Amino acid sequence: MTREPIGPFLHYLMAECGVSPNTLAAYRSDIVRFQRWRKAHAPGPLAKIEIAALAGYVDYLRTCGLAPSSIGRHLASLSTFFRYLIYEGRLTENLAKLLVAPAVWDRLPMVLGPQAVERLLAAPSQDTRIGRRDRAALETLYATGCRASEVVGLRPADLDLNRGSARCVGKGDKQRVVPLTEKARAALAAYLRDDRPGLVTKRPETATVFVTSTGRPMSRVGLWRIVNGYARALGLTAAGPIGPHTLRHSFATHLLAGGADLRVVQEILGHASIATTQVYTRVEMTRLKEVHRLFHPRGSAGPKA
Repeated sequence: MTREPIGPFLHYLMAECGVSPNTLAAYRSDIVRFQRWRKAHAPGPLAKIEIAALAGYVDYLRTCGLAPSSIGRHLASLSTFFRYLIYEGRLTENLAKLLVAPAVWDRLPMVLGPQAVERLLAAPSQDTRIGRRDRAALETLYATGCRASEVVGLRPADLDLNRGSARCVGKGDKQRVVPLTEKARAALAAYLRDDRPGLVTKRPETATVFVTSTGRPMSRVGLWRIVNGYARALGLTAAGPIGPHTLRHSFATHLLAGGADLRVVQEILGHASIATTQVYTRVEMTRLKEVHRLFHPRGSAGPKA
């Protein structure tokens, strides 16, 4: 089997399309998986592969236990790869566009209530450097609604604690400025003044705001473990794992519940399309329906005579 030019494809995505490192890694993982499957099940020139064989790849992804949304992402990556090969003159048609992914469930995101969020933010100990670091990270997540990658990528110069704002870099390297709450400003100021200098003593070259106990930049996985660890200790994970994105979902839902304009929430979250932000209106409506069901005199669970 002729090996597909994955290296040039990734270079094209980075140099010509300007995709983020995280997106680039996802493309690489998806195409490598396809290459491995094709080597075993559909060897030979890619230009001669038939749609029936490609349909077998969808079945293969399903047997791997991937969620419908993940299968859809793999097929989207494959379609982009095929489109690149057409551009390079290696293919004449994009058969990947004909593949149909399993229907993606319209699932509402997991959201914590305001009281649960308050408990989570108060969980880290304020008697240790790591505890104060964790408090600052949790406050930043909930204050800004930023993604985990955006929070761990923050540098001290990105913070304007006097004005209460942070500059973050989102998908496609797009920058936006988001507000900070008073509590987040206070937690960040204390951490940057009293704790971070001690954590980076042996690694003064570390440029990020949030660092590990050894002074290295904190990773997205590390931040997820911090959030989930405190949530698990509080018993908040019964319905599933709690991570940075849960705080992002909660942030957006709480803003809309408080009367915030949908367009403003879209801008803060960095969503390219308002349709992505609208999911949070459905979350809030779901909550309102449940309150109505429980407390309205004629609700199914309301008070009975």
